[in-house]
Amino acid sequence: MLTAITRCETPNAGKYLQQLCKHFAHKVEVAYGDGHGQCRFSCGTATMHAGLERLDIVVEAADATALTETKQVIESHLVRFAFRENLQPLALRD
Repeated sequence: MLTAITRCETPNAGKYLQQLCKHFAHKVEVAYGDGHGQCRFSCGTATMHAGLERLDIVVEAADATALTETKQVIESHLVRFAFRENLQPLALRD
């Protein structure tokens, strides 16, 4: 299993976590509650934790292609939801 991690500094971490989980809930398996969320895509899994000023994200997948796809799905949606903050692309570290 390959893993990539990042931290997104934002005062709206809880809001974005909720938006991501709600958005994906009708498409994939999602677990959400108490500042934590997990989305299980066919390509991989994103596990997220919202703090007061940050959103920590861990992405896991079986291979490099699936890891890249999962990272892109989470990043594109998070950047879209945070458009008012002009959020920059995530710096996911493998």
